Amino acid sequence: MTTDFCYEKELAAAAEAWVKDGLASPDVVLIAGSGVGGDFGHTLCEPRALSSVLPFEASGIAGHALSMELLAAPAASMSGEVVVLCYRGRLHAYQGFTAHQVVFPIRLAALLGAKVAVVTNASGGLYDGVEAGHLALIQDHINFTGLNPLRGQVPESWGPQFPDMSDAYDVDLRKVARLHAERLGISLVDATYLGVLGPCYETPAEIRAFQSMGAGLVGMSTVLEVIAAKHMGMRCLGLSLVTNPAAGMGSEALDHHDVLEIGRNTVSKVQRLVGAVLQDEAVL
Repeated sequence: MTTDFCYEKELAAAAEAWVKDGLASPDVVLIAGSGVGGDFGHTLCEPRALSSVLPFEASGIAGHALSMELLAAPAASMSGEVVVLCYRGRLHAYQGFTAHQVVFPIRLAALLGAKVAVVTNASGGLYDGVEAGHLALIQDHINFTGLNPLRGQVPESWGPQFPDMSDAYDVDLRKVARLHAERLGISLVDATYLGVLGPCYETPAEIRAFQSMGAGLVGMSTVLEVIAAKHMGMRCLGLSLVTNPAAGMGSEALDHHDVLEIGRNTVSKVQRLVGAVLQDEAVL
């Protein structure tokens, strides 16, 4: 059996092309999902389409751009800068991408030298007190997608076949995020994120089942990326913007356009917190 299905050769080629272009090696990779824009540092190269590094065709969905930038975030307490590979938008399995395709960007970042992954998303809140507009710090996840980016024959050089996921979301990075949230006056709740395949929203019965499993958030991304990042030795931080109560938790029907609107109105707190975290030398 070959390893071509996991894009080993294509990833190596993309990393080699990056170096030949004279681009800096990133310290951190940021996946800015669901409209999480913001000025996280000065640009080191012109933004480019994510498709420019992908060996397969890809297109975005409403509210999710597909672009990438190399940024330099000023470090608050040390000389120099933190180099950030920022992906604005992501690939989703519900679009028809395989698990290996979904995590191609995060694996590329690891091969380029990134040691930290900051992953953001939008989610539905699964219990009272976690409402639209709240920001959650992901402390753990439940992979309910039915997919895994480690399935099959993955190169040994990427990491162990059976990686430990007990600390998938780095404790020290979470402490850094809490400290900056407090300083900025941003309320931050801890929650477990449950990842589903999508694209339909969950039924009330499914939400009740997820609550019984200990999940506080539900969404259609993130878990595959974090598995791949952890497997390749990166420390991970996850932030989730609650954009809606999950099915059965509110009186209104769930609608993607409403979710995007709530995200646009509240995303500034994610931007401010991510910006502060990226400038903290404790992240590296």
